[in-house]
Amino acid sequence: MALDEKAVEVLRHEFPALQETHRGRPLIFFDGPGGTQVHGSVIEAMGRYFKESNSNAHGAFLHSRRTDETTSRARTAAMEFLGASRPEEIVFGPNMTTLAFRISQAIGERLSSGDEVVVTRLDHDANISPWTALQRKGVAVRWVDFDPARCTLDMSGMARCITERTRLVAVGYASNALGTINDVKAVVELARSVGARTFVDAVHYAPHGPIDVASLECDFLVCSAYKFFGPHMGILYGRHDLLAELPALKVVPAGNGPPDKFETGTNNFEGMSGANAAIDYLASVGRRFGCDRPDPRPDASDRRRDLLAGMAAIRNYEKALCAGLLQGLREIDGLRLYGLVNPDDLDRRVPTVSITSDRFSPAEIAARLDNENIFVWDGHFYAVSAIERLGLLNRGGLLRIGLCHYNTTQEVETLLDALRRMHR
Repeated sequence: MALDEKAVEVLRHEFPALQETHRGRPLIFFDGPGGTQVHGSVIEAMGRYFKESNSNAHGAFLHSRRTDETTSRARTAAMEFLGASRPEEIVFGPNMTTLAFRISQAIGERLSSGDEVVVTRLDHDANISPWTALQRKGVAVRWVDFDPARCTLDMSGMARCITERTRLVAVGYASNALGTINDVKAVVELARSVGARTFVDAVHYAPHGPIDVASLECDFLVCSAYKFFGPHMGILYGRHDLLAELPALKVVPAGNGPPDKFETGTNNFEGMSGANAAIDYLASVGRRFGCDRPDPRPDASDRRRDLLAGMAAIRNYEKALCAGLLQGLREIDGLRLYGLVNPDDLDRRVPTVSITSDRFSPAEIAARLDNENIFVWDGHFYAVSAIERLGLLNRGGLLRIGLCHYNTTQEVETLLDALRRMHR
């Protein structure tokens, strides 16, 4: 069975928030890029942890042992979700931003004046500021631009910016403001050609498509569980040899090897339990509704195979949903669409669509849609450099419509109808 409208209705009943109503009408969540709704199994897993396992780690008693098991299961789940080779390559943290600063600080300890890092104007600031902060050590920052007409990364500019002095390239997998999917594999190859490391922000891509860090050959990759139907928690993949050699600020009793040396203080064990459940949910999508099973590595686990099938099914469903949204938006006078908006562009974007209106500010549209129980974001979404490059930073930014696999064609039509009535 494929992931179609009928299958999505089955999945929607597994999300408690999607059953809520307000003023007698259902809620429509197009705010996923800021954080998706949580699958019921995640809520149950976190509650179960508190009831049955709540304790600190590494003790000799039952609940502490259960906490250690929770940590181990979560690390293995994240390893399989990202295609890493061993659980020790997974570091948990409070959020992606904190993990990015933690790794940039560690890498910065090995850099000196004259070294260079590369960032892009298309990125979320959480993959820019941790690297520009290294300028205080004399590290130079080189900026890669993007085409403001199509909102695609300037790959020729990327090639020019990467030189023998480049030590790290930071790039986003997909733009959280404009939906563009970057050619991360090509960026990694450019970086590797000069011996530079790569740090990939996959926060916005992770809910929408499969990730394989081994195939990408990136050195670091980060994502956030609350963007793929789980709890607020950041997840970092790092090549084990690099994590082992990097310095870390830590307390003396903490472990000296990865991942322990990068997980400061007591971990969010209930969050780990929820992240594990979120990944299990995505694998279940593959078992129930995945038609295509992408060819994984021969030693891939059954869950990894299910995850690949599930993410492929999600990707196909969302592409069709996004095509309908783009078509409807193009037909409304007074709206401007940004980025890759043509039917043949769907393979190069995730289903995040941003617009402006010639009649209303993004904030005004968001408020009007809220009156109809339709939730969207407005502003810069922390992609400050991208919105500034588009000339919109002082004009209210963009209105962002973020689809995910629990959205339906009817919800998209409800949004389009509301926008049509606004612009009559």
